Amino acid sequence: MGRIFEVRKHAMFARWNRMAKQFARVSKDIAMTVKSGGADPSSNPALRRVIQNARAVNMPKDKVEAAIKRASGRDAANYHEAIYEGYAPHGVALLVETATDNPTRTVAHVRNIFAKHGGNLGTTGSVAFQFRKMGVFRLDPAGIDQDSLELDMIDHGLQEMGESTGDKGEPQLVLRCDFADFGKLQEALEARGVVPLSAEHEYICAAPTELPEAQAAEALQLIDLLEQDEDVQRVFHTLA
Repeated sequence: MGRIFEVRKHAMFARWNRMAKQFARVSKDIAMTVKSGGADPSSNPALRRVIQNARAVNMPKDKVEAAIKRASGRDAANYHEAIYEGYAPHGVALLVETATDNPTRTVAHVRNIFAKHGGNLGTTGSVAFQFRKMGVFRLDPAGIDQDSLELDMIDHGLQEMGESTGDKGEPQLVLRCDFADFGKLQEALEARGVVPLSAEHEYICAAPTELPEAQAAEALQLIDLLEQDEDVQRVFHTLA
């Protein structure tokens, strides 16, 4: 086990804006998981996972409970998920994950951001082949016997395990599996008493794009603007 590769992280907009965006994303995740599996976390493992992810971004408990209650109501919004593909400046491939109650608005916004900032919105399949959908679990390494954990989790779908850092530079342990094994690995961690900091699917790029700093900044500007859009959940990219 060594240091796991991750594409560069960035935080270009203000902290309060970033937190608001994270809360909005988690609220939509809650709405979709409640809609598909019910409002009881004990019988809805997807909801348990999303609640854990809410804790990871410091979303207050009362906001989480309010989001679950709202998602259970008769007038709850119906969100449609869609992924848009394209390129940022200098050949950086992007997958833009969205959740929206108005797909027409969303595609117009995404297309406009690409067009105005040197990018190109592509067709379905134009860049997806450069990514692999994986389950990604982030753990606090404190108190974990990493060798023992790795040996145990291999039998439950673990593909990669390594060290990384969080947004504030804190040490993290990252476990990756094929997305088809996500539930199996989640159950194995729960059985071992390991509570992840977060557990999500991610699109991992196969061949990172190396760019000089000035060109990387241009690509990151487009990525940042996409991430700020209200309908965009996450943006995955190939920038090293």
